[in-house]
Amino acid sequence: MNLHSLKPAEGSVHKEGKRLGRGEGSGKGGTAARGHKGAKSRSGYSKKIGFEGGQMPLQRRVPKFGFKNINRVDYQGVGLSKLQELADAGVTEITLQILIEKRVVSKNDKVKILANGSLNAKVSVTVHKFTAAAKAAIEAAGGTATPL
Repeated sequence: MNLHSLKPAEGSVHKEGKRLGRGEGSGKGGTAARGHKGAKSRSGYSKKIGFEGGQMPLQRRVPKFGFKNINRVDYQGVGLSKLQELADAGVTEITLQILIEKRVVSKNDKVKILANGSLNAKVSVTVHKFTAAAKAAIEAAGGTATPL
């Protein structure tokens, strides 16, 4: 036991402070320790996110530009070289489920096969999308490219 490890017994300390607004005799009556006037003295006050005391907030000072398409669909790219690795490991039927099991993509990804690398194994691939060059390369190797 050391001085820095001493603690009061469990439940013996009650630090709830003085009760506010319970008369002048308590020392915390009147304004109930909120000071005089201003937003913080009012009931229901809560500071807005980004509020800078009335100064124009940074969020509104910085110029906005560009465009965010809310309908954009992001695809996870998988190259032909990755398909070749799977084919070398003995996989002939490449589906979305197999790519998830092999941890090439995660379960919520939409997959697009890209023409990165080369493919010389006969595989049938079933995913969401293919680039034109990737589809041609898969079919040139004797496989099939089927979109979901």
